[in-house]
Amino acid sequence: MVKAFIERMKRSLGVANEPDVDEVGDEYVELDVLGDTNDDGKKPKIIVRPFVINDFSDIKPVLDSMREGYTIGLINIKPLKNKDLVELKRAINKLKKTCDAIEGDIAGFGDDYLVIAPSFARIYRTKDTAQVKEE
Repeated sequence: MVKAFIERMKRSLGVANEPDVDEVGDEYVELDVLGDTNDDGKKPKIIVRPFVINDFSDIKPVLDSMREGYTIGLINIKPLKNKDLVELKRAINKLKKTCDAIEGDIAGFGDDYLVIAPSFARIYRTKDTAQVKEE
């Protein structure tokens, strides 16, 4: 009874010739929900990854991902900045030296974030944007 009502509504609206959802069958596109691999089974070419630096030792995963060459890192330095400025300068210098070694790019934005990019990417800068400098 409900199906007959729906069919009458379709005819009155002029959409009677469209296939029903149940009739379409297996015509669908499968999506990779996790997004960790491409169709060929390889890792994605570029990953944008956030990092939080609470301590100097927290830069190791950042350095490792930089050396792989496929990660653009967004680094929150606020916890370390609030904790110890000397350690913060040490961490930034280490990140800067690693960026230079891999011919990558590093820049600060805002007061609490750094961005790192591999060698194939450059960070856009305006005249108002200052580079991260070694202290």
